[in-house]
Formats: sequence, C-alpha cells, structure tokens
Amino acid sequence: MIVPWRDRRGRLLPFKAAVLAAVPIPGILTAFWWTQSELGARPVTEAIHEIGLWAVRFLMIALAVTPLRAALDWGKLLLVRRMLGLTALAYASIHLTLYAVQQNGRLLFVASEIVHRFYLTIGFVTLLGLIALGVTSTDAAIRRMGRGWKRLHRLAYPLGVLALLHYFIQSKAKVSEPVFVAGLFVWMMLWRLLPASWQRSLLVYLPLSVLSGLAAAGIEFGWYAVTTHIDPWRVLAANETLRYGLRPAHYVVMTTFGLALVIAGRRLWVWRQRFVQLRGRQDRPNVPHEVASPVRSLR
Repeated sequence: MIVPWRDRRGRLLPFKAAVLAAVPIPGILTAFWWTQSELGARPVTEAIHEIGLWAVRFLMIALAVTPLRAALDWGKLLLVRRMLGLTALAYASIHLTLYAVQQNGRLLFVASEIVHRFYLTIGFVTLLGLIALGVTSTDAAIRRMGRGWKRLHRLAYPLGVLALLHYFIQSKAKVSEPVFVAGLFVWMMLWRLLPASWQRSLLVYLPLSVLSGLAAAGIEFGWYAVTTHIDPWRVLAANETLRYGLRPAHYVVMTTFGLALVIAGRRLWVWRQRFVQLRGRQDRPNVPHEVASPVRSLR
C-alpha cells in the first residue's frame, strides 16, 4: 500500500513524513485549548476563526511551494505541495463544519446564511474550489485530464484571492495579518509574472520586496478607505515612520528580503560545495590504470 510518507518503492521520505506530522498540529492544539477552556467565553467562535486562519495559511504555503522550489533549487519541496493543498481543504472543511455546529446543526439556516451573507458566500465558493482541486489531485486524475488538469489547478490563484477577501472581511478593522499575508501573496504573483529566465536571478528579489511592500501598504490603505471610518491617510502615513512600530508592509519587506538572503546563502553554499568537489578532482593524482587496478591486472 502506498502511504504518504513513502515513495512508490516503499522508501521512507523523511521530509514528507515530517510535514505530514506537522500539519495536524494547529488543529490538535485548537482542540486541546477547547477542552481546557482556553478559548475564552465563545470557544466555538474562537475555534472557527483559528481553524479558518490556518486554512488560509496552508493555502498560501501551498501556493508558495513552486516559487520557493525554483528560487531555492530545492526539488524536495514539490513532494509536499499536494499534501499542503489537501491540508488547506481539510481545515476549510472543518471551518465550515464548526460553523454548522455553532448554528446547532441547522443546515437549512446555514445554507440561508451562506446565500445572504457576502463573506460566507465567498468562503463557501472558495471551499467548493478547493474540493474540486482536491478531488482531481490524484495521479489517476492527472493522467485522465491531461492538459485540462493544469488549467483547472490554475484556479488556485483566484481561490487565494477569495480566501484573502474572506479573511479581510472576517477580521473587520484588525487587518494587520491579512495585509501581511496579502503582501506575500502579491510577491508570489509578481514572481510568477516574471519571464522564466528572470525568476532565478538574485537581482529581481530586491525590487520584488519593495513592490510587494508597497502593495501591502496600498491594500491596507484601500481597505480602511472603503470599509471603515478610520482615516486611511493616517494609516498610510504610519508606514513612513517607525514611531508607531512596524506596520504589515514593513514585515512584508523584511520577510521577502530575508528570503532573498536565504536564497543567496543557499546558492553560495551550493557553489562552494561544487568548487570543493572540482578542486578535489583536480588535486587527485593521475594514477595509471595498471597501478590503480592491481586486482584487474592479475586476472
């Protein structure tokens, strides 16, 4: 039987096994906090928000696998892309299930709320899209659908936009984390728009950091301008100074610039390893074949 932590030959995949063991941890911790009465006066509501938050996080992490694999030249990341996407689907499903529990299992009322409340409609459409991607994520579906599979799975990016919008609406005026996640999402989308020959160039990562930070500041400004009575210009001005602490746009720049440093460090390490190997080959004495293989010469 093929299990997620082994390849087709039955060999253990330590990285995949570690990720598989890690993805249930947020849900397990939420359940534990619930049993210990640590989720406040409204534990079901807090559990809904916490599980929904992790659904968005895992979806963003799954979308980040492709650019990170290319930038870090780390092929093993592709081993966990499907698993991360299915994890996002699982958390989103639990998110909706908990909402139904909160409504005492009144499914008709839940359906009515989904139809009449815009943010619930967005969340439900996102869940349906994730279900479609999850059902067609098997090897058999990939073979059967051919090129249509790629076209379908490109829906992951608009689903990411819908998930972020649902996250923003749920957060109301406290949108620091949604803005941060949206800034990282913009970074991923900008990276994908680059020509393939530029995507691995270190020279593009600094401009990408700046642009994604500016985008995060713009998204934050637009959100406060459209949906709240808070002065968006004061919020925007807060990004120009550290007097009021770091803003989400600052964290976006710091995170993406730190990623650029990690990429540069990894490439330097790879180049050093290749140089050491090449140097070792050049320093190896050129021993005649007869001397290097005495056993073969005696045959």
